[in-house]
Amino acid sequence: MDTIKEEAKKIIDKLPEQATWDDIMYEFYVKKKLEVAFKAAEEGQVVSHEEVKKRFLS
Repeated sequence: MDTIKEEAKKIIDKLPEQATWDDIMYEFYVKKKLEVAFKAAEEGQVVSHEEVKKRFLS
């Protein structure tokens, strides 16, 4: 498993040469959000689409 530093380098290496700081920060933000979401899904901490509809439409 890669360290966080190695993963960060891979993300940066995939960006175009003209990438901005905002581009880099966005990629890091998305990576972190996906990690949190996948972990929540693995732990069963999710709500079905039908349940969300019930909550918001009632």
